[in-house]
Amino acid sequence: MNLLHFFDTKPELQHPFGRGINASISPYENELFNKSYEAFEKNDIINTYEYFFKSLENFSKDAPNQNIITYKEEDKLKFEIYQGSAKVVGYVTKEHLSAEVIMMKKDLAHVALKRYILERNYQLTYACYFSDEQYIKLKLYHDNITMTPQKIFYPLREIALNADYDKEYMRCEFPNTVLEDIQHLQELDENELKIKYDFLHQWINEINNKVDAFHSNDNAGMQAFSYLSLLFKIDYLLVPKFEISQNLTKKVQEYFGEEDSTTESKNEELRQYIDTLKKISFNEFCTQFYNSKYTFNPTDKTSYEEINAFINESLIKIRWYKNNRYYQIIPIIYNYIGFYILYNYGLHPVTKALLHTLVEIQNPSFFNALGYPLLYREETSSFSKRQIISKIEEIIIPYQNRFKALKPFGNELDFSSLNEFSNSFYVQLKHLNFEEV
Repeated sequence: MNLLHFFDTKPELQHPFGRGINASISPYENELFNKSYEAFEKNDIINTYEYFFKSLENFSKDAPNQNIITYKEEDKLKFEIYQGSAKVVGYVTKEHLSAEVIMMKKDLAHVALKRYILERNYQLTYACYFSDEQYIKLKLYHDNITMTPQKIFYPLREIALNADYDKEYMRCEFPNTVLEDIQHLQELDENELKIKYDFLHQWINEINNKVDAFHSNDNAGMQAFSYLSLLFKIDYLLVPKFEISQNLTKKVQEYFGEEDSTTESKNEELRQYIDTLKKISFNEFCTQFYNSKYTFNPTDKTSYEEINAFINESLIKIRWYKNNRYYQIIPIIYNYIGFYILYNYGLHPVTKALLHTLVEIQNPSFFNALGYPLLYREETSSFSKRQIISKIEEIIIPYQNRFKALKPFGNELDFSSLNEFSNSFYVQLKHLNFEEV
């Protein structure tokens, strides 16, 4: 059965990139959260949760995404939370909070899937799996006597993120699984899918050609940067789901987790996986995508010191390759840095938006194919300088009331070449100041 037959085909989100939330958080997030805590101190539990849920709303072009829906019913607050393939439905009373996600029909779960579900119960902190007469569900139940807004965030985040992950995992590892309660998922336009399919093959061919042109001796490091950069690019720009997403994540985790394997053997694993991606038919490719709403980011917030350390280490490697005249790998590493950070780190909205702008400049043909204006013209090696400076200002200025030392840096960038631009962009990222004055 084709999962896409269940989808609502009306597009609601336009070109989301990367994992997690592709939207703006509420401009009143802090104010709403503070009101939530004030209501809790007054033992006004219903308003506590109503303010709390409003603080988690996100927006696209100032319009609410309806990622969280609430409505009151006598002494009860009902809610729906959307997280990718998962729809969390629940209610709050003065005494407790209850939430659940319908995963699949109980009668269709075979032994291996049931065993997986039992194992997952040992891995979860707040939520747990159970079955009623019809469905297997992931549920959450909490007493509200001591459940402050700070505390309830983590149980709700756990049930949403894990339900989304498990739905995709079940679809991938147990192919006959029929997922339930996924009517909120939205099918991508076929033209957009064709663009993504064509660029997937273009990128694979480009990387294979570049790897083939590397010096025959001592090029394992360059191959690693090339293959990993490609996988991170596929994940961020194409945003695949289901099998492609699961297998891509697995390959990346294996690469960085297998300490006993040589770089050469790990590169060969990545090369073979990339070859399998190239062989996917367009029809199969189309089943690997959907748009949805997201409420929680899957990655915990990363300290800016850790991000800066990674940028520093990467720029040192670029200088080594440049000093040893391995010039062909340098633009690949500049791409790798941004994609790696976007894949692995939980970012402040300013950092995420700035890195997306850099990615857009580094990959102009892809974004132009999707209808975005060109920020960099490859045929003339020229930048839309005024537009780039303006975009950086639009990202940073709204946050200056909170971070007084945060300054736009467009005029400090080096527009002499794409490599120099990328280098200067990363240097400016390191100098962002998020201290609250």
